[in-house]
Amino acid sequence: MDFLELTAILSGIISVWCSKKENIWVYPTGLVGTILYVYLSIKGDLFGEAAVNLYYTIMSLYGWYNWGRKTNADLIVVHVEHSSKKERQQQLVFFLSIYLIIFLCLLYIQSAFAPGAIPWADALASAAAFTGMWLMTRKKVESWIWWIVTNTVSIPLYYSKGFTFTAVYYAILLVLAVLGLQEWRKRANEYSKAG
Repeated sequence: MDFLELTAILSGIISVWCSKKENIWVYPTGLVGTILYVYLSIKGDLFGEAAVNLYYTIMSLYGWYNWGRKTNADLIVVHVEHSSKKERQQQLVFFLSIYLIIFLCLLYIQSAFAPGAIPWADALASAAAFTGMWLMTRKKVESWIWWIVTNTVSIPLYYSKGFTFTAVYYAILLVLAVLGLQEWRKRANEYSKAG
């Protein structure tokens, strides 16, 4: 593991910790990791991972803006909340659409030049991550459920490919995601009682 990979991993852990605490530093610290992972992924010919991290980078900029919005009375506009039934349905459609696109692309890549690819698991982890990031920028409690799915699938996926440190990284993120889900459920309930 080189300095850039270590920096990306540490910034990712710090970012998730800040997210769990609903601290806006989730985005500047996360940007360090996502930008580094774009570079490292391109350098390692992992173009799918580069695309996911580019998406994270763009969504982090949006999330930073969205989390920082305030009213004229200097009150925060976006609070942690549960998704409505309609929003949960939209999330599922978003996830399934992204999953299908990624899965079909990975099937082609597997048959064309990467027989060792694992399309169903790779697509599952990626689509869940896309969904989790989208919801995180909107402070939806359910974002943590998608992160739990992402991390749970990513641990054996990366381990099976020989990326032991990255598998450990995802194990740490899994623990933080479970803690984040618990904390955000509590915060959402407090905001709904106060509102």
